[in-house]
Order: sequence, then structure tokens, then C-alpha cells
Amino acid sequence: EVQLQASGGGLVQPGGSLRLACEGSGFAFGDYAMSWLRRAPGKGIEWIAGIGPNGGSINYLETVEGRLVISRDNAKNTVYLQINNLKPEDTAVYYCSFKSDAGVRRGQGTLVTVSS
Repeated sequence: EVQLQASGGGLVQPGGSLRLACEGSGFAFGDYAMSWLRRAPGKGIEWIAGIGPNGGSINYLETVEGRLVISRDNAKNTVYLQINNLKPEDTAVYYCSFKSDAGVRRGQGTLVTVSS
């Protein structure tokens, strides 16, 4: 069974940082590009970062580029997202995902709340 378990979310003050992690299981993690998505309250899902199977081909949503760092550790089947200088508009549920032969797979997500 394919599973994607995100963790690391929480309540953080504006200007703070968080490192999110997402561990995959039930599939050949190192064979797939991985992405981070988010859904802000009342809004649709937004792609924000992607990384190739071997850690190359990194891309970010232009509006958040410069504050995000995506990385992965294939030995741990884990993809990470470092978010710096957090802003209230970063409040969202953050998910990791990948495109399998069966379609886009997405985990349950982790909630990030940015508030003073």
C-alpha cells in the first residue's frame, strides 16, 4: 500500500522557519520525482516545489522561491521542505505527492499555522 506521511507542521510566528518531512512507503521512492503541495484555508491545492528522483531538477513556485528549500534522502525514503521567513499567508495544510502509473498520489498532509 502506497503511503505518504507528512510531519513537522505546527504553530509558528511570522518570520520563523519550519522543516517539513514526508516519508514514503509502499513504492520505489527513489524512482520518482516528488513534489510539495499546499492548500490554504478556503483555497485550492497549489504546487509549490518539486525535486527529481536523484535530487536534481529542483523547481519552486515563483511566488515562494527564495524562502523554500526542497531536498530528499532516498536512503530514508523521505522528502523535506524547509520554509524560511514564514508569513501568515503560508498558513496551509502541506502535502507531498508523486505521479505514479495510477495517477497522482498524495498523503494526508501536515498543518502549518503562521500567527503571532
